[in-house]
Amino acid sequence: MKTSVTIIGAGLGGLTLARVLHVHGIAATVYEAEASPAARTQGGMLDIHEHNGQAALEAAGLTAGFRDLVLEGREATRILSRDGTVLLDEPDDGTGGRPEVQRGDLRRLLLDSLPEGTVRWGHKVTGVRTLADGGHEVTFASGGKVVAEVLVGADGTWSRVRPLLSEVVPEYVGTSFIETYLFDADNRHPEAAKTVGGGGMFSMEPGRGIQAHRESGGNLHTYVVLSKPLDWFAEVDVTNPARVAAEFEGWAPELRALITDGETAPVLRPIHALPAGHRWERVPGVTLLGDAAHVSPPNGEGANLAMFDAAELGKALAAHPGDVEAALGEYEEELFTRSAEEAIEAARDFELCFGEKTPQSLVDLMTGKAPA
Repeated sequence: MKTSVTIIGAGLGGLTLARVLHVHGIAATVYEAEASPAARTQGGMLDIHEHNGQAALEAAGLTAGFRDLVLEGREATRILSRDGTVLLDEPDDGTGGRPEVQRGDLRRLLLDSLPEGTVRWGHKVTGVRTLADGGHEVTFASGGKVVAEVLVGADGTWSRVRPLLSEVVPEYVGTSFIETYLFDADNRHPEAAKTVGGGGMFSMEPGRGIQAHRESGGNLHTYVVLSKPLDWFAEVDVTNPARVAAEFEGWAPELRALITDGETAPVLRPIHALPAGHRWERVPGVTLLGDAAHVSPPNGEGANLAMFDAAELGKALAAHPGDVEAALGEYEEELFTRSAEEAIEAARDFELCFGEKTPQSLVDLMTGKAPA
């Protein structure tokens, strides 16, 4: 394949695509809004699944490097009631199929696997349009432009590329996360560290909850879950830990401490999703992957699916070097089927985690007793 591929977004999906294309000798350029790889932290822990995320890394030739990043023991799971009673305590015995890594470390592995200059930093996309000759012009905030023969939107929930294919926009699902951290918790916050344990901890009730994960360096990454309308969050100062903790009056002190003792200003993360079964008519020379194509409520699959989409797209382009449209059509048909099934499962899992029957439904999900 002689045509270069233009990728918008240097997240895990975009970088995996660039890497798989590189493995097959296909040139690619990735345009990323952030100024540098160190512009911000890249989020928390990811459990990488055998059937999609790990398969994608295998296609990228990065399995060994991925294994070096795995944090042992982080597949442990605890579920607590609001008063701190332990409802489930499953240690990580090393037999699980979802090893945990730091998102930032995995991104660095992908970046380091690409030829120098593949990623163009500081290129925030402000517009994309299709030209009369069938090419796609991408405009950047800096004033620069590039014309792509093959354009891939790997630019997440609020994709700038998606409007070329679909008028559908993500909608708020009615729940938001509020994110904060406790650092060096074993030494500085021992009660909170004990409460969370060696991996992930969930304490849920209908409409609200506190979940946390032990990351590298003994840091605890907390997500507060609140099912409230967006207007409620607009009127409440969620940057004030005490105000957030007020929504958990009567909960165990060690659980509330995951909010009140937070060492970073709480950050609001509203959850949005595209409709299950989101698809589009084939538009020559352009496609989507990951959240740009099928953002769903979080259930641990998002990053895995983005990488798997990327690997499948890369392999399709390599398999049809003289026929980009055949490659994109083949990729999209499989993508639509896969993402529709995954979106239904994500909505189901989200309800089990945070819906009216939690925490028992969450315990059932974690122990394999939830109805299929």
